[in-house]
Amino acid sequence: MQQKKVKVLVEGTRARYEKFLPQEAPLDRVELAFCGRGSNNAELLAAGGDAQILCVDAISPVDAALIAEMPNLRLIHSEGVAFNCIDLTAAKKRGIYVCNCKGCNAAAVAEQTVMLILELLRHGLTGDAAVRAGRQMEMKERLMVEGITELGECSVGMIGFGDIAKAAAARLYPFGCELFYYAPHRRDPETESEYHVAYLELEELAARCDIVSVHTAVTEQTRGMINRDFLARMKPNSLLINTARGEIVDNLALREALLEGRILGAGLDTLAPEPTPADHPLVDLPEGVRDRVVLAPHLGGITTGSFRRAHRSMWGNIAAVLDGSRPVNIVNGL
Repeated sequence: MQQKKVKVLVEGTRARYEKFLPQEAPLDRVELAFCGRGSNNAELLAAGGDAQILCVDAISPVDAALIAEMPNLRLIHSEGVAFNCIDLTAAKKRGIYVCNCKGCNAAAVAEQTVMLILELLRHGLTGDAAVRAGRQMEMKERLMVEGITELGECSVGMIGFGDIAKAAAARLYPFGCELFYYAPHRRDPETESEYHVAYLELEELAARCDIVSVHTAVTEQTRGMINRDFLARMKPNSLLINTARGEIVDNLALREALLEGRILGAGLDTLAPEPTPADHPLVDLPEGVRDRVVLAPHLGGITTGSFRRAHRSMWGNIAAVLDGSRPVNIVNGL
């Protein structure tokens, strides 16, 4: 008698899952159902309310109400690293594993971090615009007087020191940067030596570093942590880089700091909310201030390599659950 297939409900595009499907995926044991990203609970339940496994885009919400309506659910898997949109408590109460693809995008987001820093230091966007407008020499002459800072002259402070921050440190150290980090738990001396980093308390990191780069997850403790008090401690010529999550930054506080010249600029791959509206306080900036902010549409972690690693991780955990084994990268304390 043929064993009944396990239903896997995917909130995401079939094309993406087919493109990055690893050879070892146990397709002979599962039935795949798809629902577009941004689907509401009713649409998800209609597509696969009886599913045992739910795979979701890293920014798609999975609330307690949805979990309660899926009686067979055994695993909720983020397609990426983030899991802050999943109700971890509701899943834990039901004994449902919540897992992420830890480390899959570390190299990619680290590259994005370095790119945003260099775009700001080297006036990448404004330089491009000046050349296209026939103002090359005007801008060149101005910057020879105002000065251009080399990355190797900068001290960089990283908030959080997980996989992405470590990958960023490994890329920044060859430039000659002095590297610092803050995390709730200080790393061991061997790790600090390996990545050429020194520990600072959060307030000291804000005050000392030329560049502050955010690499922490969204939690109740980190939500809005880049606030008026934090920004007031930063140097007037400093840069804020955020490739983590927009919810970590107080949008209005950062806007005020930029408008008032209390920090020099910002490079932001992530903004809250997503999708980001055109009238967002960090998008709709006046001329002059706008030139000191580089925005990206949350591209840091969506490289081909990241997706390949993520889908290998995800399907490995699906296979583990099918086999009755414990998955890896569990984030809800089971």
